[in-house]
Amino acid sequence: MATMDEEESSFTLPLIEDDENKQALVTKLEEIEPNSSHSCSTTNSFFKTCFNGLNALSGVGILSTPYALASGGWLSLILLFAIATAAFFSGLLIQRCMDSDSNIQTYPDIGELAFGKKGRLIVSIFMYIELYLVATGFLILEGDNLQNLFPNMEFEVGQGLTIGGKQGFIIIVSLIILPTVWLDNLSLLSYVSASGVLASGIILGSIIWTGAFEGIGFQQKGTLVNWDGMLTAISLYAFCYCAHPVFPTLYTSMKKKHQFSNVLIVCFILCTITYASMAIFGYLMFGPQIQSQVTLNLPASKISSKVAIYTTLVNPIAKYALMVTPIVNAIKTRFSCRYNPRFLSILIGTNLLISTVLVALAIPFFGSLMSLVGALLSITASVILPCLCYLKISGFGTTTLNTELTLSIPANSARLPTTPWSQLSYLDSSAQQFVIMDYQRYEFDRPRKKNCLNLVKEV
Repeated sequence: MATMDEEESSFTLPLIEDDENKQALVTKLEEIEPNSSHSCSTTNSFFKTCFNGLNALSGVGILSTPYALASGGWLSLILLFAIATAAFFSGLLIQRCMDSDSNIQTYPDIGELAFGKKGRLIVSIFMYIELYLVATGFLILEGDNLQNLFPNMEFEVGQGLTIGGKQGFIIIVSLIILPTVWLDNLSLLSYVSASGVLASGIILGSIIWTGAFEGIGFQQKGTLVNWDGMLTAISLYAFCYCAHPVFPTLYTSMKKKHQFSNVLIVCFILCTITYASMAIFGYLMFGPQIQSQVTLNLPASKISSKVAIYTTLVNPIAKYALMVTPIVNAIKTRFSCRYNPRFLSILIGTNLLISTVLVALAIPFFGSLMSLVGALLSITASVILPCLCYLKISGFGTTTLNTELTLSIPANSARLPTTPWSQLSYLDSSAQQFVIMDYQRYEFDRPRKKNCLNLVKEV
């Protein structure tokens, strides 16, 4: 009988039942702002972060969208918009996961907060392999386009040793990229990123000019749907939105973190418009004969084609350093106490670049590599993992009561001061954490934030 009384009381007594516990939650809410800096140098403004975000999203994927459209047919454009929408919302989930804990610095930190050490390991594996292969794809792209411009080029090294044109170009480009890998401040990368964003616009404009005024035209009709190539289309579209592992780095570098959702809106809208435009115009120009990189179909003798190809070479140079930054930072954390941080950063970045050069020389097929990255890595790292981590961190599905109360707080925040304290008193720790997350999310809305704090103080 005593046991039953104890069990009964465990369900009826509130988890927050005295002034001391209530004051603890008040204190935690009041300390959110100073603790939400993520202990990182917050040097980037809204516009610099947009530059970095656009550079991460708008890159070499733009060259493959016509090939993806040709593979899946006109109806596959629906998949492009669907994947863009899913990737955007998963980016918002990453922001909310980071808001839940001020100690989160990187994408693997989110996995660890959600699923412990195993979660960190799984997220790290997908993230770093994806970033590494994308960086390798940059070098392959450079070699393909330079060989298209100079098809008969060869390099003689020493006596009797000759390097093919594509291999030689990959090595030369890696030497050009090397100084950008040594940059240790993300705010400096924004200036490099600006050239990459501009390059995407120039490529699109040059290809449209080539089709309109260089005798190619937009005569191809294409097919409505091609089910055999739909998986290829999905993979290449997903590759276009594989920048999510970089989002935590961008988020922690911002001065005003509550503006990060606006950064995502700007980046995804502009990039999706660019991707769709390139896919449509490229498919109308070359039809089913389109190659994995639309620049390889352009007549190299035309000035507009040369502008597009030369500009294509800028994108990997501008974007490579931003993509490998999370890998460099992860390796640095294991040796930061033993060596000089600046020397260690240069050493790690240089070795990473050398290794990607070797892989690019061994696997020189751009289209196949990007399809593999999109199918196996991009969907997982950019959509599935953020959703799983968010559901775990937020505590959705633990109890119906906690879920309903948690979801009702943001929607009714204007009436929060009138909400009885008994509604919060039965929230478990995960739901209390969600109250704190909502308080943090409304940082830009001072009246709603004040109401959220009054709920805890006044009842």
